[in-house]
Amino acid sequence: MTLRLENMSIARGGQAYLRDISLSLGRGSLNVLLGPTLSGKTSLMRAMAGLDVPDRGKVIVDDRDVTGVDVRRRSVAMVYQQFINYPSLTVFENIASPLRVQRRPQEEIDRRVRDAARLLRLEPYLDRTPLALSGGQQQRTAIARALVKGADLVLLDEPLANLDYKLREELRAELPRIFENSGAIFVYATTEPSEALLLGGRTICLSEGRALQDGDTPSVYRRPDSLRVAQLFSDPPLNTVDIEKKDGTIHYDNGEPAVADGLYAGLGDGPYRVGFRAHQLRLDGNTAGYHLFPTTVALTEITGSESFIHLVRNGTNWVVVLPGVQEYAPGTKVQAALDPGDLFVFDRAGLLVAAPAAD
Repeated sequence: MTLRLENMSIARGGQAYLRDISLSLGRGSLNVLLGPTLSGKTSLMRAMAGLDVPDRGKVIVDDRDVTGVDVRRRSVAMVYQQFINYPSLTVFENIASPLRVQRRPQEEIDRRVRDAARLLRLEPYLDRTPLALSGGQQQRTAIARALVKGADLVLLDEPLANLDYKLREELRAELPRIFENSGAIFVYATTEPSEALLLGGRTICLSEGRALQDGDTPSVYRRPDSLRVAQLFSDPPLNTVDIEKKDGTIHYDNGEPAVADGLYAGLGDGPYRVGFRAHQLRLDGNTAGYHLFPTTVALTEITGSESFIHLVRNGTNWVVVLPGVQEYAPGTKVQAALDPGDLFVFDRAGLLVAAPAAD
């Protein structure tokens, strides 16, 4: 199965939910919709499924126009963030329900349900009803039901958001393999850049109903086309600073001058905005060749494996991530160091003009 969207737009009550989106999704592909709440992720999946009809544009499946065709006449399965199960049925029967609708033989139903239950750690709960399960177990039941359906298009709308951390990490590692083996088109919506990176595949960045950039996930992460995409694909938030280049010198927003080396060397004179992620910034230590900025520590968050140091510079907040446990007390004065060869440079329109070379 192939799915193609052609210039698709949806508006309701004068508000645009999707704006002129064109995409082509191939069989066996994993496609991640990355964007904040209200960016259009759910609206896009509902249009793909046939739950909503676009005001303009087409939905093409295997070269056949299915725009307006009811979802019940399509091979689609969907899992929402809020799990939906049949409360009076056991877990086994909840998972088996699409197979019973398809009138599959009992032997096949038993095998496929137990395979899905094993994959999603549900084997001990097959005889229970959903009300006897935790929220995470109920969500796993909903995911298992979608997988056994054998649909050509599987839509997952932030399906792991309600699971506990350990299980969420386990499933994130398992899902790409599941997707690859199924042969279906998978579309997975998330607000988390880290989840997109863990899943891999292809990422489509959405903002205000527009598809800003799409491509294989590592490439989009390493080379965002615009400032907005870089902001969407950065967690902690992207650090930024305004600069102006003039006569071989970079002038930062408070007038700090620096040699226009690294990525700055190839820029023409004029104003730019520089973006850099938390791991692209350093504190103190060996900073030879770096551009230095006096900053003040506002907060330190320690996770154990990493420490997030929140800095204030001229009223602007930056974040740097350091390995291990790093204790910086609030109010501490530190030098933040930025490698001029390891950053993103955007023009006044917010379009990328320079980026680090790919690893």
